Amino acid sequence: MRVVFLERWKKKATMTDSRIQLTEEDITGIKADAIVNAANNSLLGGGGVDGAIHRAAGPGLLAECRGLSGCPTGEARITKGYNLPATWVIHTVGPIWRGGTQGEPELLARCYRSCFSLVQELGLRTIAFPAISTGVYGYPKEEAARIAIKETRRALAENENLASIIFVCFNNDTRLAYKKALAEP
Repeated sequence: MRVVFLERWKKKATMTDSRIQLTEEDITGIKADAIVNAANNSLLGGGGVDGAIHRAAGPGLLAECRGLSGCPTGEARITKGYNLPATWVIHTVGPIWRGGTQGEPELLARCYRSCFSLVQELGLRTIAFPAISTGVYGYPKEEAARIAIKETRRALAENENLASIIFVCFNNDTRLAYKKALAEP
């Protein structure tokens, strides 16, 4: 059994926001309007978070993803949640880390902006994110966390309807990277 840490961040100046939460658990069990899938370009499933979401959602998700014709890096697509507790799955394709000189920071930031754009368009209030690109794509956790938190703070400032953003960390090192990013101005 996994120990679950849920940390809520209280508002302190403009640095943190009580609507941002950290947890260390399986994203497929999160009840939210939407969960984010760290997908590959095909959107047809894979390993890590992507494979877990596809397995938990069931065959309807794969069938719907087949009709989307993939997704470019930095963009996002949305599908139903099927057998997941989340109503929607937002699929985004993060960049593969190549040392940071191939536009990776901007591509990762665009992933978050694309997801938040869909959230606003559909009027969603709660969303859960994995640590996009930090698994097999090799993005350094602390740098990825800083980008995620920066884009989340921007989205919260632009969309007052957002009630809760949950960062679902797959291990303690990832959770600590996000905790550190949240403590930064």
